[in-house]
Amino acid sequence: MQQSTFKNTYILGISFISALGGYLFGFDFAVISGALPFLQKQFALDAYWEGFATGSLALGAIIGCVVAGQIADKRGRRPGLMLAAGLFALSSLAMALSPNREVFIVARLVAGIGVGMASMLSPMYISEIAPAGIRGRLVAMNQLTIVLGILITNLVNYTLRNNGDDAWRWMFALGAVPSGLFLLGAWLLPESPRWLVKNNQELKAMLILQKIGDIKFADESLISIKKSLEGVTKINYGDALKKAVLPAVLIGIGLAVFQQFCGINTVFNYAPKIFQSIGASKDDQLLQTVFIGAVNVVFTLLAMLLVDKLGRKPLMLIGAGGLCVLYVIIVQLLFSGSPMVSWFLLAAIGTYAMSLAPVTWVLISEIFPVKVRAAAIAIAVISLWAAYFILVFTFPILFEKLKENTFYIYAVICAAGFIFVLFKVKETKGKTLEEVEYNMPVH
Repeated sequence: MQQSTFKNTYILGISFISALGGYLFGFDFAVISGALPFLQKQFALDAYWEGFATGSLALGAIIGCVVAGQIADKRGRRPGLMLAAGLFALSSLAMALSPNREVFIVARLVAGIGVGMASMLSPMYISEIAPAGIRGRLVAMNQLTIVLGILITNLVNYTLRNNGDDAWRWMFALGAVPSGLFLLGAWLLPESPRWLVKNNQELKAMLILQKIGDIKFADESLISIKKSLEGVTKINYGDALKKAVLPAVLIGIGLAVFQQFCGINTVFNYAPKIFQSIGASKDDQLLQTVFIGAVNVVFTLLAMLLVDKLGRKPLMLIGAGGLCVLYVIIVQLLFSGSPMVSWFLLAAIGTYAMSLAPVTWVLISEIFPVKVRAAAIAIAVISLWAAYFILVFTFPILFEKLKENTFYIYAVICAAGFIFVLFKVKETKGKTLEEVEYNMPVH
């Protein structure tokens, strides 16, 4: 049987542009780490306000996911990506110019709306334009731009560290640059073929499918998409909670919450605080964030090579089990004040970067039935951001009270996550989105 051929340059190009939404995520995720030592002094932040200022991004992201789900369904994926970029540009400047704590937190919440929209729409868009055989790598590209955003932002933060008490303002203002580029790129993107078919624009969908692959691929994809959309009227959140699809939605929520409660993002957001606890200087604290960003990039590239070869489930199990063991070791090293803790924290970052970080996004973009994908992805990503808020809000308070023992909590969660993945998550490697749907249990 003749195999379809694909126009890889075009596919990579539009996937990369869409994945720039991940860069915005990475920027705002990392910029707070470098800025916190300055913000603590500027706005007199205690443990409570430190956690809330960091976590306010997640509260905005929850709003962004709800808005993105509606826009993605009614207006399309492309307009949603453009709106996310615009909000991010404005909020970056607003944070940089904030005169007080309250204005800063509101501006960071608005940034979160843009980040939340992008975090949902970018992997959704890529999963809907990517051929099944390379979809995992392309969706993982979204994670690659996230980690590149983290690394570049950490480098910029480190470079600006000695620019006076207002260095943090430049750290945030520079976010307007990538968001402007993303806005331009999103304007050039084609609309998702699945959204076009759902909205009775088959000719436009066919033309885009022919840009992605040959006529055989376009014809087969169009038939498959139409079959998956049979009987669909209006998508809403209620549809995603119906008995037939609820198992997949609950698994998606479980994966999303576990990705955050595994605890590694405390290292990304609070690396200076962790290293301060073993006596590191401010320069060394910020330098460690650069090392963390570099390891993150290298192991994300490894994940992109493995996700369509080794599969989703084995990588998730490696991540959960590996982090559980590493956290136990990290507690002992933090307790003794050993500088070796840096190496094990980097090992934990690497383990997360090649497993839970990218693969969770891949699975969330794959496991939901096409008919309710927009709403189901929104529910899962809202759950992810809610878990992120709880994690980063509670960490300064827990670390103040429990110190290094805080990481024992995350070790127990990782052990539970290993069991969850082992028994509840099915492999989706190499299957089309429609095949994943047809294999869903029907009750």
